[in-house]
Amino acid sequence: MNAKKIFFGSSVIAMMLVACDSSYLDQTITNDLNEEIVFADSTYASGFLTQIYTDIGFDTDGDRFGGHNAMNSNGGLQVACDEAEFRQSSTITTGMAFATGTVNPVIVTDDAWSRCYTNIRRCNKFLNLIDKTPMFEGTKRQYKAECRFLRAWYYYVLVRHYGGVPLLGDTIYTADDAIKSTRDTYEDCIKYITSEVENVLHENILRPRTSGSNNGRVSEGTCQAFLSRVYLDAASPLHNGMEGKDFYSGISNDKLKALLAYPINDKERWKPAIDYSLLVMKSTGDYKLFEAHTNHENSEPPEPGWGYYAMQIPADFMDVTSYGDVKYPYGAYQEILFQYKEPEGIRLCDMYCPPSCGGDRLGGFIYWDLCEAFPMADGKAINDHSGKYYSKYNPVFPKVNRDPRFGNVVTVNAMQQMSAGDKTHWVFTCLGDGATEDAIYSGTPTGVYIKKFVNRNCAGNYFVAPPMSRGLIRFAEVLLNYAEAVNEYYGPNHEDYVSASEAISPYTALKKIRSRAGIEPGEDGMYGLKENMTQDEMRDAIRLERRLELCLEGFRFFDVRRWMIAEETDNKMMHGLELTHTGKDMTTGYTWRIVDVRKHVFRKSMYFWPIPYKETMRMPDLQQNPYYETTNE
Repeated sequence: MNAKKIFFGSSVIAMMLVACDSSYLDQTITNDLNEEIVFADSTYASGFLTQIYTDIGFDTDGDRFGGHNAMNSNGGLQVACDEAEFRQSSTITTGMAFATGTVNPVIVTDDAWSRCYTNIRRCNKFLNLIDKTPMFEGTKRQYKAECRFLRAWYYYVLVRHYGGVPLLGDTIYTADDAIKSTRDTYEDCIKYITSEVENVLHENILRPRTSGSNNGRVSEGTCQAFLSRVYLDAASPLHNGMEGKDFYSGISNDKLKALLAYPINDKERWKPAIDYSLLVMKSTGDYKLFEAHTNHENSEPPEPGWGYYAMQIPADFMDVTSYGDVKYPYGAYQEILFQYKEPEGIRLCDMYCPPSCGGDRLGGFIYWDLCEAFPMADGKAINDHSGKYYSKYNPVFPKVNRDPRFGNVVTVNAMQQMSAGDKTHWVFTCLGDGATEDAIYSGTPTGVYIKKFVNRNCAGNYFVAPPMSRGLIRFAEVLLNYAEAVNEYYGPNHEDYVSASEAISPYTALKKIRSRAGIEPGEDGMYGLKENMTQDEMRDAIRLERRLELCLEGFRFFDVRRWMIAEETDNKMMHGLELTHTGKDMTTGYTWRIVDVRKHVFRKSMYFWPIPYKETMRMPDLQQNPYYETTNE
């Protein structure tokens, strides 16, 4: 808790100064004297930089659509794809628009555009003025490096949403300036983002990792992992060439197409994603998965996959520094490369907990389709006849014999969850005898609640306020980035060496993730994976693992787009599980059926977000993305 106070405490003056930066590019600090005061003082200047950090992660926040702490909040990217259903509301939200295929430039939030450009302007102001600040030169160089990374980060958020956007360089526009109003190509934007971060790395200023009160600040590992992500995106089907793709064949304007992708496919674009992933694995920052299979609050009995839960709330488990012979000097922070910092609170409990646990369910409800994607405890799919637990799968008690991640991601019928200080509280989502306010059609339209990120010791109706910071880049993603890029570039059997004695391959990466998850290795040591996979089979295995490991963290929405499979995944009926109970014993007497929840509709335009209407009206040269206009000329 003290670390959070150090990190956020100095930002008050900076918040006052930059609060006026609310629209695209052309806002200016209203009082030059205030500006002089801030950058004449090292504490105020560092607070200005801290303020730039406070918006990182807004795009993947679980209640992005509707407002932070707002009762009309209606989820985030999870409800805009095939992960979760939005809460019914009279308000039209962005998540609802993406689910129903009604996206247009007026309805959809402009937060990616406005918040990113606001912070890009802040970065430019900081870089322009920090040399006036009395401060150690080493600290100043470090702050500049952090700021340049943050500027690249916000540009990446823009490009991931819209494709190519206006690149501003170091310019600070005022209200009297002619603002740049044309979009740069996708290729130029990626080149700018990657070159900025690579230059930061080449300056060798940042530490391999941050820790303690600096958790959440940019490190060398942050830069390397971020580059692996950016290069992976750029090499993916949506961006890597236009030939033979229906999306691009319907656009006649070549300049418009160049805003969204490279003209020609180039296999070599996968290679930097491999290289930067390997740099993270070899880093002296000692990044690795936090693998522990014991609940350290209650060591008996063992709990397979406990580390997956602990990683979600690392501040509570900083002191868990070993498991068996493996040392974790940074506790559950061991795999966190970049983090969104947030003070203690019960917002996450409000967002996700069932009603009986004090939740308002602002973050949505997991679809049964995602629930069924989790394998059994042996790593085999629930419908795989070769699996050890195939005959034991029971939708009435779906947590039994399952991948342990399942119980750390969802709350289903007859699961225990904290309520009003009672850790033994039972949640029942069934209809019929014993039905409660948590029941399907009453508390949840899918029969399932989100549990990921919810501290086991906390609830919406309990006074304990847990840490709410969350990882934005973690080592599991790096492993998955590596596996995907290697499979596309070399094939599924390629190996690299992280050290003289440790090899890594797509198989190894998936095994590491499944081992940490608590999945049984099996007699063949494959953790349920098929041996001798083809490239296509490995591609499917990697995509499944990303869907499960990274669920509800904002990846799925963009993954299905960059793979160009959203027309399949987000254009179909989504489902829930309806249980009905008869009798007094809540452990037996259930019938079940899978029910339709919502038909998702995906239109070609939805591969990219529309440029906000008010921006295209103000700047006619700011070309709209394809299929949002009556013409694509």
